[in-house]
Amino acid sequence: MGEANQLGEAVENMHGGSATLTQTVPVRETFEGKTVWEGVVHVFDLAGHPTATRAYAWSSPIEGSTKRRFFAVLHTERINSPIEAVRAAIVAERKKSQ
Repeated sequence: MGEANQLGEAVENMHGGSATLTQTVPVRETFEGKTVWEGVVHVFDLAGHPTATRAYAWSSPIEGSTKRRFFAVLHTERINSPIEAVRAAIVAERKKSQ
């Protein structure tokens, strides 16, 4: 199963609805001049979800493991692009670890 299929399933499992891949976008997020995340964000149209019509998904390696962690972020008024989705996830992760 390809990564796009896995990410589509992650979107559906985390948020519900039916995800259809529409595009992939390379994203590089930097903070204070250092790259904090770089990869490809998959953009999905989302059918059957009560509030969102789009979702952004990607995966990152888990440190010390061969497994990957999947992220799926719903499109909102504030989170309206792949880079904003990555930023929101980074902020959420930082808050969890504090």
